[in-house]
Amino acid sequence: MENTLFDRTFRDSDGNIVIAQMPNLPILVWITATLLKLVFTTGNIHSGLDAIAFGSLFTWAWQELFQGVNYFRRSLGLVVLVGAIASRLQWS
Repeated sequence: MENTLFDRTFRDSDGNIVIAQMPNLPILVWITATLLKLVFTTGNIHSGLDAIAFGSLFTWAWQELFQGVNYFRRSLGLVVLVGAIASRLQWS
């Protein structure tokens, strides 16, 4: 099999096309914390959930960036990492 740009971008080491995967622990924690933030809209619990959501999304993006199975997953990690950090910046 030729190692084309398409293959390097979308295939894993077994030759399978991988765009989406089963959620891993950091993404499940992010989803849970984000949904709980809708219930607890103010106070210390909301702040704690916000920190947990950001930390777990950051962890997921970092793992995808450096351990993703293909270039698409690594690019997705980079985009999410940059977006998560940018969302935390205060634009004055």
